[in-house]
Formats: sequence, C-alpha cells, structure tokens
Amino acid sequence: MTRLIVAAGGGGDAVAAAMLDAALYGDHDDQAVILTYAWDRLLIDPLPGPRGSNDFTGLEQITPTVWKVPAKARPIAPAGSALPRLAAELPHTFALIDLRQGAEGVTRQIEELVAHIQPTTIDLLDVGGDVLARGDEPTLKSPLADSLTLAACGQVNAPIRLLIAGPGLDGELSPEDVRGVLGPVVHTFTAKDVEPVSSVLEWHPSEATGMLAAAARGVRGTCEIRDAGLPIPLTDETPTVHEVDLDEALSRNELARASMSTTTLDQVEALSREICGFSEIDYERNKALWLKEQRPAKLDAESALSQLAQFEAEARSRRVTHTTFRHLTEALNLHGSQRDDLRRLLINTRPEQYAAPLWSITNADSTHSGQTP
Repeated sequence: MTRLIVAAGGGGDAVAAAMLDAALYGDHDDQAVILTYAWDRLLIDPLPGPRGSNDFTGLEQITPTVWKVPAKARPIAPAGSALPRLAAELPHTFALIDLRQGAEGVTRQIEELVAHIQPTTIDLLDVGGDVLARGDEPTLKSPLADSLTLAACGQVNAPIRLLIAGPGLDGELSPEDVRGVLGPVVHTFTAKDVEPVSSVLEWHPSEATGMLAAAARGVRGTCEIRDAGLPIPLTDETPTVHEVDLDEALSRNELARASMSTTTLDQVEALSREICGFSEIDYERNKALWLKEQRPAKLDAESALSQLAQFEAEARSRRVTHTTFRHLTEALNLHGSQRDDLRRLLINTRPEQYAAPLWSITNADSTHSGQTP
C-alpha cells in the first residue's frame, strides 16, 4: 500500500504529513512518500526563496524530474535545508518539489511520481488553510507555494484529496475565514499521533505545526506567534483535519488559477505581485540583506530572563497563555540564531513552563522574578 502526501507549503506541512500518515496508516509497515518544497526560513537557509534539485548533492533520482532527498543529501553552501535532517529522523521518503518551471513543472513532477509509485491514496495537506486564500486578505503573508501546489494538483489526472489541518493556525486566515469551506472532519490529532515526530518538533522552526502538535497534546489558550505577535486561539477545533473540495479551493484561490500555465518561478512571482500585492520572496530578499548586517552576540542569560519576566507580564495582560520560541526570540530582541540557546536556557531553568513545543506563560502568582533559580 503506497501513499503520496503532497505538503502544500513545504516546511512544517511536511512534518504534519508525517503525523497524518502515522495517524491514519500507522498499522501499516510501509511509509508514505512525502512530496515537499525545500523552502526554509532564513534561519536555516540564508538564501531567499526555494531550493531546487541543483542546490543539493547526494539526491537520488526517482523519475526524470523528481528527486528523493535522503539523509546523506547536503545543500550546497551557502544554501541550507531541513529536509536531509527530516529524512534522517523520520522513516518516510521525502521527494523534492522543484518550482523553477512553474505550475507546469510541478504538475509534471506529480504526474511522474504518481505513475512511478502508483499510490493508493493522494492527499494534498496544508496546515492552517492559507491554500484557501482568495489573495486579497490583509493578513496573507505566504501564498506562493500553497497556490502553486494547488494549481498543479488541480491539473493532475488522478483523484487528490485536499486536507486542511488546524484551521487558522498559520495566522494568515482566521478560523472564521475558512470555516464555511471546510468539509467533514477526517481525523482529530491526539498526543499519540505526535509521538512519531516529537524529536523533530524539538528543533524544527514551524510555528503552525508546533501549535498543531501542542493542541493535539491538549494545550488550550491563546498563542502569540511571529514577529508581529499574532494571537492564535488553541481550541478543541485546532487539532482537527478537514477535507475540502479541491475544485472549490481552486475557485477561491485567484493566484492558483492564474498560475496554472506558468513555466517559470519569475512568472509566478509576477502574478503574486499583481494579485496579492507582493511576493514573499521579495520580503525574504530584503530580510536576508538586513540579516547579513547583524552580528549576534553571545546570549546573556541574566538579561534574557529579566526581559522574559517583562514580556510575560505584558502578555498576561493581553490574555496570552502561550508563545513560540520564534516569537520569544523576536520579542526579546535577540538574533534568530540565538533561538536554540534561548530555548535551552528557558527549558533548563523553568521546565514546568515547557508545553512542548510551546512556551507556557504562567499565572502571576507562579511567575519567577527573572532570576535563575
């Protein structure tokens, strides 16, 4: 029994795909093929935009245009990628979506892979639901990858099921924005479903999939994410996975429809600027230039804990109960490369506040003063 899961936006969607495969098919000996982008945050990959097959060594060819990313693969410096580490820690086959030839190229890759592995099921998975964006939402930040994958899947001559996990979790569309489009619940993640990817969640920077896992473990409240501190509700609906009609998603997503005949990434970017008003790769280009000028100092534990105390007090006044380590790093004015050091410091000094993989903001009467105990 071979299964194909297409991770709509790459990144955390690939981790969620591994969770989904374990949850739905954990009693089978084989593992799904996960088709995903190599498109990571600048903390992992300092180069803007997605990586293609020519950006790696050690890839293994599956079809003429599809390459497997095994644990031995390495991105060619200065590029970076989380995919080889995912391949090392998870038993699934990770195949690379290369969008340099636009939607036509991605469609060809999916069709070749389907013909080669002949999967019994094909799922297109998106955490949060921004694949359902029209394109004009003011909160939309990263529509390009999801829209291009949707455009490609809409042209593949095979039945593909579109699944939305954790509606609203990415902060780009609210649960209310997508609720009317959501179909039946296919699955509700539980703590048991998170176990196969628990080691990955300790280092992977995806905020949306991290909150999905935390909610599956029972965490409820309001979580602040990203540099802007977006408040995301964690409710009983958060760990659910819904089926959505793929044609309906295409009818909503203007960028996906417009991108169907694209043959280059430049064409997709131009359409994104025209339809959505921006290209997220432009944002990454600007941020990459800014990051080059930053010189992070060694983390000062006493200063970080003192700043944390102030942040937590202010967060409680906003009725925030949790946050991500990415947002904490931003809120404490630390460099992104200091995230792991901050995470280790806080977990070591206040393990009771670690709501894996989130940070719990305690009540006032149980908050430390900011000093190391």
